[in-house]
Amino acid sequence: MDKKLQIFISSTYSDLKEERQAAVQAILKAGHIPAGMELFTAGDKSQMETIKRWIDESDVYMLILGGRYGSIEPRTSLSYTELEYDYAVEKEMPLFAVVITDEALDKKVKSNGIEHIEREQPASLKNFRTKVLSNISSFFDDIKDIKLTVHETIGDFSGRYEFSGWIRGDQMADSASLLEEIKRLTTQRKDLEEQLAELKKVSNGVAQAEADQVNLNELASLLRKIEVETNVLGDPSDKKMKKFNLNYLFVTWSDFIIAGITNNAGTSDIETFLYYNVCTKLQIHGLVKNEKVANVQWRMYRVTPLGERFLAFAQREKLKIANG
Repeated sequence: MDKKLQIFISSTYSDLKEERQAAVQAILKAGHIPAGMELFTAGDKSQMETIKRWIDESDVYMLILGGRYGSIEPRTSLSYTELEYDYAVEKEMPLFAVVITDEALDKKVKSNGIEHIEREQPASLKNFRTKVLSNISSFFDDIKDIKLTVHETIGDFSGRYEFSGWIRGDQMADSASLLEEIKRLTTQRKDLEEQLAELKKVSNGVAQAEADQVNLNELASLLRKIEVETNVLGDPSDKKMKKFNLNYLFVTWSDFIIAGITNNAGTSDIETFLYYNVCTKLQIHGLVKNEKVANVQWRMYRVTPLGERFLAFAQREKLKIANG
């Protein structure tokens, strides 16, 4: 497709009419679209916003800098021309400038009068000129130089940048089919995003389950290393002290602990042992918690959610061993 570039031409107006016209002619001859704000009167905020929109919609920014600084914007004390240039630089859009030589300016002043040189803001013009010359720019003596610069720069930029440009409507592909394809791809993307979200849930669940398995394995291993000595378990006639690991005691007496182990007076020796010697240690690992029972003087140990998960894990491990 044959793209036409829109080139925004920025300059002061009354002193550079011929130069602007030369740039317009060169751009049109190259098959592109010139744009500029010379038909508007700069001076208010809304005008500056309009200029910015025109620059936004253009592909290339061109500055023609002569011997005038231009009308001043009161808020910034900068000329509207410099504000346009700064905005194009800020947008990082492709830009170039043609700057009048001192000899050409002297000739213009002799031919057309002193209104072609800056008398009110010479320092501002000098600073602006220095800024412009630090970027892509060239000098001109007459309008032939401007036309040549436009031709060479557009050719150079076309090879260096990917421009949106403007395209004739009859050169565009069928918009209806494009819209239908966009709709199809949007729906497909939505479906894929939903599938990805579900897969992430499953993956996170598996990862959590694996992490829990590792944690519970580590906890079981730790409890097996902690031993408690007692003579109240096993044969009542055998008063010999025996050692039991904490993992064994928790799993073996889990039904009692789940039901609640209390320190109520008159409880059995086994329950007293479990309350003071086993549950106190299980509480350290978050497997049981001690809580006050309403309207009574005694307290009770109950299994925590972690304790329930641990007991379920222990049952699964026991079944694995039983089933070989």
